[in-house]
Amino acid sequence: LGLDISTSITGYTIISEQGKVVVCGHWDTRNKKHFPTIYDKAHYVKSSLKQIQKDYRKIDAIYIEQSLHSFRSGFSSAQTLSTLSRFNGMVSWMCWDMFGLEPQMLAATSARKNIGIKVSRGENAKQKSLQFILDQVPNFVIEYTKSGNVRPGYMDRSDSCVIAKAGYLEWSQKS
Repeated sequence: LGLDISTSITGYTIISEQGKVVVCGHWDTRNKKHFPTIYDKAHYVKSSLKQIQKDYRKIDAIYIEQSLHSFRSGFSSAQTLSTLSRFNGMVSWMCWDMFGLEPQMLAATSARKNIGIKVSRGENAKQKSLQFILDQVPNFVIEYTKSGNVRPGYMDRSDSCVIAKAGYLEWSQKS
């Protein structure tokens, strides 16, 4: 199981023991009316993880994209990074509690590199990852807005797929 955890949209991907993508989706928790607090979001993710547990009984390893640890100008504030780290910790603990597996944290840059995604300076890493997944995963489906942009959630799916594929490589080398 590969997860790209966020307080807005969390991507998930399950890969088979043969290395094939079984399912790739996302959980949207952006609606402040339905999910007014971080705890409401965590409760929704927990119920979604329970559904995964029910549908896919044999999860052998869990890999999670490591949350950001430092500031970059023009990006997230200290408050946002703190909330994201808290949420990442909550979901990581849920995975450990529910599946009995300690989630392994993978840095996005390392995960991309390990599965063969080369990102040159100045290139958009998320866009590069998305194109790689579209090229490599036949059953990966993407939706676009009327204006031609990638619909919310599909980049998160792609990111979770990158984490799952990198995790699969790590897992298969250990097995």
